[in-house]
Amino acid sequence: MSATPLLRPKLLFFVTEDWYFCSHRLPLARAARDAGYDVRVATRVAAHGETIRAEGFGLIPLRHFNRSIGNPIRELASLLEIIAIYRREKPDLIHQIAIKPALLGSLAARLTGVPRMINMIAGLGSIFTSRSLKARLLRPPVKLAIRLLLNRPNARVIVQNPEDGQLLTGGGLVAPERLALIKGSGVDLARYAATPEPATDAGHPPIAAQVSRMIWDKGAGVLVEATRLLRARGVALRVILAGTPDPENMATIPEAQLRAWHDEGIVEWVGFCDDVAKLWRDSHIAVLPSWYGEGVPKSLLEAAAAGRPMVAVDGPGLREVVIDGETGLLVPPRDAQALADALEALVKDGALRRRLGQAARARAERNFGDDTVVAATMVLYRDLIAPQGEAKRT
Repeated sequence: MSATPLLRPKLLFFVTEDWYFCSHRLPLARAARDAGYDVRVATRVAAHGETIRAEGFGLIPLRHFNRSIGNPIRELASLLEIIAIYRREKPDLIHQIAIKPALLGSLAARLTGVPRMINMIAGLGSIFTSRSLKARLLRPPVKLAIRLLLNRPNARVIVQNPEDGQLLTGGGLVAPERLALIKGSGVDLARYAATPEPATDAGHPPIAAQVSRMIWDKGAGVLVEATRLLRARGVALRVILAGTPDPENMATIPEAQLRAWHDEGIVEWVGFCDDVAKLWRDSHIAVLPSWYGEGVPKSLLEAAAAGRPMVAVDGPGLREVVIDGETGLLVPPRDAQALADALEALVKDGALRRRLGQAARARAERNFGDDTVVAATMVLYRDLIAPQGEAKRT
């Protein structure tokens, strides 16, 4: 009698948004598919469903999930939906991305017997960094949930910077042997090729761009203040804000405020940017004055790959990409004066911009290419799957 054939292990990604999966996790999913995994994606579907299906991945739309935390009825509906998906799909391995999918998904996995999981914490976010009352109230139960749900022997937690790893292990939230440090989600080094910066003259000043969700914790308000200071000093600089508000985040910037800044002429708010590579080709400086609790920001990885100098807050995740005086300039959080000083230094010194940009590209090539990040994650997949051999199904 012939042996039971070994079937492909089923890998299920649980990620909040389809656009995020496509922008941050598509190379990893392709590598898993090519390595023999049956890849499924559970996500909220907006405009990228066909892209996911075209890759040959099974698409599972989430209908009840919401990224905000706190409404018990909505959380229960989300949990029940995820339980139903895990029970139906019976994945061999789940890869859950961000804190809320990690917590709800880990509980669902425990209730449905999913054998292995990876939880990727791409920055600890506003719950851990915000000063708001809601964040302070949510912090203790979230920490307790991390401790109880993410410490299974057959689970791993990926963080993107050492500070987040220390917070989780030093605080007793995650056992050190279950933690993996993989710096960032990777960047397509060919798509974000280094190009010479655009020429500048009296009618075409340098351009600084911030690419991010438009939430206060990402620092757009501080950038506006810094731009006002530069205008008062007579420093010519165009400032572009590329991104949209995030109504599900407690710190979202109202669209009316973004339009008011734009109409005033202090910054140019362009909304969602569907060609970030072109934006960096057309710009001279990348800026991200965020104190949000970043992992390793994708926008800075892309700017670094494009050979653009960066100005960012001296904080976890950001200083993985921005090495002060080498690939960019670091400033304190919420400090418009220091941010204005750093931007002015780069506006006035083209040679400095080019030197920092060249070093940024070199650092991206050494540390942050898609291949590097994908290879490190695939090792975790194999380590979890290998002890049981290839998944067998009856």
